[in-house]
Amino acid sequence: MKWVTRDFVHLDRVATPWLIKRFVDREAEFVFVPWGEEERRPADAIALALPGAELGPHDEKGTTFRKVMTKYDLRDPALEDIAKVIQCGVDYVLHDFRPSSGDVHGQVAVGLLNIAEGFLMIHRTDSGILEASFPIYDALHANFTVHHLVAAKGVTLPPHAGKGPTAPTIFLRKIFDAKGEAKG
Repeated sequence: MKWVTRDFVHLDRVATPWLIKRFVDREAEFVFVPWGEEERRPADAIALALPGAELGPHDEKGTTFRKVMTKYDLRDPALEDIAKVIQCGVDYVLHDFRPSSGDVHGQVAVGLLNIAEGFLMIHRTDSGILEASFPIYDALHANFTVHHLVAAKGVTLPPHAGKGPTAPTIFLRKIFDAKGEAKG
């Protein structure tokens, strides 16, 4: 299927295409129209984060990411965490939200915002931004997935030693594979 959104993709309009490509439509093709020229969108494309669209831009009803999760009934604790991160990022930009030091979702959102802004600087195309960003969201999803598995299994992670790879990361790599499945 073809999906269309505005150009200059950023945070929600990067995370949402990742969500669609990984969990809704593996063959998704994304096209971009200039801001203010939304009427130029292809008639055969599903509108994404465009005014008036079913999967409209972030608003009081939530982010586009959340709207896609709801429409396609995506139930995954790691996706729920990413949805919270995206909402925190939108709130950071638009509503002066500042996360506390213990707010994992807020802290991750601030990091993703910095990465998103950097990608806008180094990539000339929206497709390039998506291509560069998807592995980051894959890694974020894997990280949240493994932490949910650890919690579900009642495993206690060792403390961080303060140098090199974190002890929890090494521990997790020993017991889980890249898809979050328990080894042996």
